[in-house]
Amino acid sequence: MWHFPVENQPALHVFAQWIRPALRAVRVLDPVPSQWLHLTAQGVGFADEVSQEDLTAIGAEVAGRLAGFGPITTRLGPLTVDAGGVHLPADPAAELVRARAAIRAGIGQVWGADRVPEAEQGFCPQVSLAYANANANANADGEPVGPIRQALDGYRESIPVIFDRVSLIDLDQDEGQYRWRIVTTLKLGA
Repeated sequence: MWHFPVENQPALHVFAQWIRPALRAVRVLDPVPSQWLHLTAQGVGFADEVSQEDLTAIGAEVAGRLAGFGPITTRLGPLTVDAGGVHLPADPAAELVRARAAIRAGIGQVWGADRVPEAEQGFCPQVSLAYANANANANADGEPVGPIRQALDGYRESIPVIFDRVSLIDLDQDEGQYRWRIVTTLKLGA
């Protein structure tokens, strides 16, 4: 999986820490710990199905395609709530969408365009602050999540961020939390 790391975004981490108690109060939400915050860009495949040779080739292709990019400046927020959880969408998103297209082109160069996973259209770059641990259309008591939106409605912040790199990660999900190991990191414009 390719993603944009956010560990060097202090304003995002301050906001995530500030809102975490409100997220914890909603039983159908699992807040994302600070160290696992990220903006997902593009899947590659299951780790046991992608060879090291292919990862190396994909990394080289993606690096070449991202060489013309500089750091991407955008804002995250305000909060959105959907069936999957609570997110901070990127706005503007055009440069992140363009960077994802370059990543997809790099994968396609190695595997062929028909083997690039995930749909090309419909990418909505966002940082997830909490994931739903049950049907987010209803809480644990079967009540609608309208109260979730109401509880979070006061959080209208928009956070400036600069994405200056993208990482290829080996992603795992244990105990409801995403965790990863970095395979390689590419500095945008390098």
